[in-house]
Amino acid sequence: MSDDASHKILVLGASGLIGRTITDDLRARGFHVIGVARHFTSAQKMSAADLELPVMSMDAAALTQLLRTHEADIVVNCLGVLQDGPGSDTRAVHRDFVARLLQAVRDSHRAIRLVHISIPGTDSEDRTAFSTTKREAERLIAASGIAHAILRPGFVIAPAAYGGSAMLRALAALPVDLPADEAATPFQPVAVEDIAATITWLAARAVADEAVRSVTWDLMQPQPISLGGVLAQFRWSFGTAKHVRLPTAPFLIDLGARLGDLTSRLGWMPPLRSNAIAELRRGVTGDPSAWMAATGIVPKTIAQAVGGRPATIQDKWFARLFLIKALIFASLVLFWVASGFIALVISYDAATGILSAHHFPPALVGPVTVLTSLMDMSIGVLIAFRRTAAFGLVAGIIASLGYMAGSAILTPDLWIEPLGALVKTGPAIVLMLVALLMLDNR
Repeated sequence: MSDDASHKILVLGASGLIGRTITDDLRARGFHVIGVARHFTSAQKMSAADLELPVMSMDAAALTQLLRTHEADIVVNCLGVLQDGPGSDTRAVHRDFVARLLQAVRDSHRAIRLVHISIPGTDSEDRTAFSTTKREAERLIAASGIAHAILRPGFVIAPAAYGGSAMLRALAALPVDLPADEAATPFQPVAVEDIAATITWLAARAVADEAVRSVTWDLMQPQPISLGGVLAQFRWSFGTAKHVRLPTAPFLIDLGARLGDLTSRLGWMPPLRSNAIAELRRGVTGDPSAWMAATGIVPKTIAQAVGGRPATIQDKWFARLFLIKALIFASLVLFWVASGFIALVISYDAATGILSAHHFPPALVGPVTVLTSLMDMSIGVLIAFRRTAAFGLVAGIIASLGYMAGSAILTPDLWIEPLGALVKTGPAIVLMLVALLMLDNR
């Protein structure tokens, strides 16, 4: 291992799209990397150096101790949230945490370089809490006097997909097209490997090196390209470039963003939200010339980043199902809530009549109808909330199997009734199983 690779790097937000890839890439290059995140999935936590810590709730003293304990030489801050919502506060994550981190770096009395992942653009273009708080953090870092590199990556192309990158893959795989105005938006990408290469380059430079003591770089391919051009490259990768596509009306995108904002209040993290659309319409542009000149890195183009690895079957399945996932969950919530409401309110007499006609004990007809109806609606509500969705899906599967078994014993003639209501319960169970298997976001 070289002296440069002996530097210890602390990556904050190591479970995210950029943070996870950077952590793995730097380890492969021989660096000792501590990955820190609030939570890692079991598939992500591949090393004892991946630490689950409540980093956002840590004060400056706790952060100082973290830096000292792990003898960090470089701290890479990848923490970020797109939009305010339950459990997400852009100001707390982007500005307030950075203020505490800067204090911790000073208090650690170590020669630490802070590498901060930000966003391209200028103050005059910032329109959302996401971008304005990101810019506030940049100003705090620039004024701190601490050795730092503010990296402003463009649209990040990585082997994994999450949020906006997953949504673009879905649009490329499905027979839909963006409105002309959105497709023409400037959208310069960067390969995540080029971000990791930049951090590697910085790690080889002494913190006292004045040439790179305080730099702010745009990281992206220099060749201009539009959002439509990025989509076109993904379509070639998926083999859908020549498919017929239906145009999407702009109002549908705005409607989808509003629905996304609504579902985020239930704990979900949909890629289509108002901030995402506002940032998408602003575009992703910058000038990578200073970065390229300083580091000698020639960034990959979109064709090299995407075209160098043809889409596999798992890539295609993910892209095709990504946007359908929301439809699956919405339909299951509606199915359970509506079925319970109809039996309890609209068709209460018909529901009790079925039980009475099959010689069900009269004293139990009413209570059983009410309880099963409330149970159905409760299952729908549980599925609607991200935190309880898995429990709701399992409860829905068990309840459906119970209904099928109970009907086979008590009302077997319902299995051959003309509309086949009970027969259709089987596909509903399969759909809930599919939803349960698709629940993970990372």
